Amino acid sequence: MKIQINTDKNIEGHARLESYFSAELEKGLARFEDKITRIEVHFGDENGEKFGLHDKKCLIEVRPQKLQPITVTEHAETLEKAFSGALSKIKKSLTTTYEKQKAF
Repeated sequence: MKIQINTDKNIEGHARLESYFSAELEKGLARFEDKITRIEVHFGDENGEKFGLHDKKCLIEVRPQKLQPITVTEHAETLEKAFSGALSKIKKSLTTTYEKQKAF
């Protein structure tokens, strides 16, 4: 499972940020790791320097084996909250996707 973290020009993408979010993804999606080939995370600050509520965005795209990519987006006040919300959404989407496959 390859993990790639991307940030826009308004967010500093440093090693600590990458290692923290990569570890959280590995822990959060551990039960799907044999079914996922790649995960891309995109962080953005939609207002840049200006203040705004819910202006931090986290988009997570998961590429399961032999399936179309699954993408979720979450907006929040902080990167951590946006990431946490997006991680919850992607877990739910993956669970639903693989439960539907078992039904057939």
